[in-house]
Amino acid sequence: MTDVLSGKKALVTGGSRGIGAGVVRRLAADGAAVAFTYVQAKDTADALVAEIVEAGGRAVAIQADAADRASVRSAVATTVAELGGLDILVNNAGQGVVAPLAEFPDETFDRIMALNVTAAFTAIQAASEHFTEGGRVITIGSVNADIVPFAGLSAYTTSKAAVAGLTRAVAVELAPRGITVNNLQVGPTNTESNPDSGPFAQVMTGLMPIGKFAQPSDIASAVAYLAGPEAWYVTGASWNVDGGFGLGFHS
Repeated sequence: MTDVLSGKKALVTGGSRGIGAGVVRRLAADGAAVAFTYVQAKDTADALVAEIVEAGGRAVAIQADAADRASVRSAVATTVAELGGLDILVNNAGQGVVAPLAEFPDETFDRIMALNVTAAFTAIQAASEHFTEGGRVITIGSVNADIVPFAGLSAYTTSKAAVAGLTRAVAVELAPRGITVNNLQVGPTNTESNPDSGPFAQVMTGLMPIGKFAQPSDIASAVAYLAGPEAWYVTGASWNVDGGFGLGFHS
């Protein structure tokens, strides 16, 4: 563990597994007290809390559906009550569905927007009431905001492009208070929902000069930098952490 984030309090939405769990582990290892949300996997969430505590950190698991605005606001309030404040918000909860435009269900589109866009807006809105100078907002976006490698990504791409715009607008609004707001546009990452051995893996690696998936810890490293004091001059940015996704093709 380090102490670069000692005394800081963080909330990670969708933090029980995948990229979110990697971020929880890294922020805790850097000294932050971390709350994170989960939807249903209580056993997984509790195991992550136990892991953080055993390593000497502090973590709190909060059951919350990011698609529900009231639940998001409640998660922020619970974080503040449990940890005694809030300095870092990581909007990680999200969903991607691949389906043809003509067949895309209304309810699926609405849920993707609720999870990927509305949840981030609501969490930032609620968290900003508690931030002091030095507050940090990091949203986990996607390189698919700019690059669409195959058909069926209309809803997902729309949502991640919206996150990039939201980041720029909120960065302007919160900058006078010394709060930074940034967006990590991640590329293919080896998680339960998108394994590096999955059906899209060969297509994805073919679009990356580096030629392999990131691990959650790789994304967490970028989050940790943006959450720390050295990143005070970075705001309104959409950073690609993507292995050079879309820069070229290779066999």
